Amino acid sequence: MKRRRRVRQIFPLEKRLAQEAERLRQRAKNLPPCRERETLLRQARHDETTANLAAWLLSQGPRAPI
Repeated sequence: MKRRRRVRQIFPLEKRLAQEAERLRQRAKNLPPCRERETLLRQARHDETTANLAAWLLSQGPRAPI
């Protein structure tokens, strides 16, 4: 039977996503306006939105009904 490789994450998901978004924005800043730059910026916005949603779901505050 195969064993799964377990990777213990050091940083929380929100922090990793924020770091990735910052890395993508820095990479996009060095490019001229083009399709690749737009793709990098879109991915950075996606990572930031995901980090915000993850933080919201893990918060102890009141939530809207689903």
